[in-house]
Amino acid sequence: MAEHTTEKPVLVAGASGFVGSHTARLLANEGRKVRVLLRPTSDTRAMRGLPVEIYHGDVLDPASLRTAMAGCGSVFYSVVDARFWLTDTTPLFRNNVEGLRNAMDVALDCGIERFIFTSTMGTLGINPDGPVTEETPFNWLDKAPPYILARLDAENTFLAYCRDKGLPGVALCVANTYGPEDYQPTPHGGMLWKIANGEATATVDTGSPVVDIRDVAQAALLAETHGRVGERYIIANEFIRNRDLYGMAVAERGNKPPRLIPLPVAYAMAWIFERLFRLLGKKDYLLRTDAVYLSRVFQAMDNSKARRELHWNPRPVSETVRDAVAWYARNA
Repeated sequence: MAEHTTEKPVLVAGASGFVGSHTARLLANEGRKVRVLLRPTSDTRAMRGLPVEIYHGDVLDPASLRTAMAGCGSVFYSVVDARFWLTDTTPLFRNNVEGLRNAMDVALDCGIERFIFTSTMGTLGINPDGPVTEETPFNWLDKAPPYILARLDAENTFLAYCRDKGLPGVALCVANTYGPEDYQPTPHGGMLWKIANGEATATVDTGSPVVDIRDVAQAALLAETHGRVGERYIIANEFIRNRDLYGMAVAERGNKPPRLIPLPVAYAMAWIFERLFRLLGKKDYLLRTDAVYLSRVFQAMDNSKARRELHWNPRPVSETVRDAVAWYARNA
């Protein structure tokens, strides 16, 4: 990748979210000149006290993107519409794909030197014979729910811009994130706290790759310096079973481990509730068969490319859980 300067301002798009706020925080802590793009209605608690310049706008408004990006060296793009439960999936494609395309067009016009795109492990293929790598082709199109299809479309569009239009971009395929400063909170983090605090007493007997949110932010900054244009990097730490993840969480609070719900039972429950909600005329709901499927589809992932090329070194999951539970306890 070509040399770039760290003296120009950088823009963090999606800075009110979990990944974006941690990226902005790390950049600010390293003395960078940080701009953040936020909607006027965004929750700004994660920005509190940070020396950042706020630009109000929307990725669906190219003019606001152009104003925010003007003069910047790098863009850290962490905008995502993660509402997998929507019955009308049009917003998923509009926000995740069209918004990204707008941002990339403006970045090319503004001469942005680095465009770091927060993607997802959901764009990776399934490997029944071992850990998934960046080279594992996407092979579950027939089973992927609309949210995954939207994220896949976004990443494919991003890679095409790098290949065909010269966008100096790097993609990060991020696992389920946990850690402190989770103000929203995220669905995964919120459940971790509810189980740790004894508010939830059951979970599905499954597992997934996880990663500390602070290590995701670190990966973004490392990708700015070391990432290769047009490449994607798996940003996932350990694969961990729910029984072990939540076992660590309850141990921090002295509570009992949650009851484990077998996958077939979870599917049956979700199937019944889906039909009940439809009969009641409820359109959007979290308890879906799609959610149960996604809770078990992601298996072990090989992060050696990120370790080798980005010099990324994630912390132990036990440290992540400890720090997350402590933060929730202070901020509940």
